[in-house]
Order: sequence, then structure tokens, then C-alpha cells
Amino acid sequence: MRHSIEEIGRQLKKQPDEGFRLLVNSFMEPVYHHVRRLVETHADAQDITQETFIKAYRSIGNLREVKSLPSWLMRIATNEALRFMQRNREHLLSIDCPESGEAQTLFADEYIDYSDLEAVKLQKAIHTLPPKQQAAFNLKYYDDLSYDEIAEIIDSSPQSVKVNYNIAKQKIIDYMNKND
Repeated sequence: MRHSIEEIGRQLKKQPDEGFRLLVNSFMEPVYHHVRRLVETHADAQDITQETFIKAYRSIGNLREVKSLPSWLMRIATNEALRFMQRNREHLLSIDCPESGEAQTLFADEYIDYSDLEAVKLQKAIHTLPPKQQAAFNLKYYDDLSYDEIAEIIDSSPQSVKVNYNIAKQKIIDYMNKND
């Protein structure tokens, strides 16, 4: 059940533990899906999502405005996913070298629906992008956020986000065309 941001904010002030429970219940799924688009496996996405909420719980007192709660959570989730991706960089592929053959094994995960081959190919293309481009692309394409919102989440400027998104989009188009 999704609760309003105002309701969560009121509960966080009156009963912090209850407010945090509402926060988790309302945002667990969107945070997981955001993280899942950035990392390759369900297990990694679950771990990162859990770490996101642990960090949020520890720093909820630093939140200045309740209305910024969704962006704040997504920023924590994005930073956690990017940190994970940096630590596991050797497993990432370059979109400039898709012929390595490894791209075919990116999705050895029971949570992937292989019936939509175009969607699987799109995910393979996205996972070959550098982390910041992945984040910018996913937040714009899937979450339809503005460049300003994305900039706040990934700690960048709107212009830089726009550039990263457009470069990512072109690399994905090139990948999709080369891998028919």
C-alpha cells in the first residue's frame, strides 16, 4: 500500500519507527525496480535496496523537506548502485565491444522474462553503458523524470545529465542496430 508523502512525514515526526515502516512499504518496490535496472541480478538489487533503506533509516533526521523524500531515497539508491557497480567494474562490458560474447550471459537470472526479445536486448545494451549513463538513461526513460530531478538524484548538473542521456541513447540505438 502506498501512503502519501505528507502522511509518511507526519508519522516520521510523531512515531519515527511507524513512519519509517510506511516509508519502506510505500517505496520498497519503486526503489527495487530502479536499482534492478542498474544491476544485473535480482540478489544484488535486493541487497542494494536493503542497504538503501538502512542508510535512509540512519540519516532520516538529516532530511530537510518531506516533499523531497522520493528524490532523496532514489539518490541514496542510485549512489549505492553506482558504488556496487564501481566495485564490480570488471564484470561490466563496454558497449563499444559488444562482440565479446559475454553480452549473451548478462542475464543468467531466474527473474528475467525472456519472452520479449527486444526488451532483453535493450537491457543488455543498457548494462553495457558506463554507470552514470545507465542511471541517467534509466531515470529518464523508465521513470520519466526531468533532467533537474535526475541531476538532483545523481548529484550532477541538468546539462551533464542531458548529455549523458543523449550519449546513452545513441549508444543503445547503435547496439540495437548492430545486434539484430
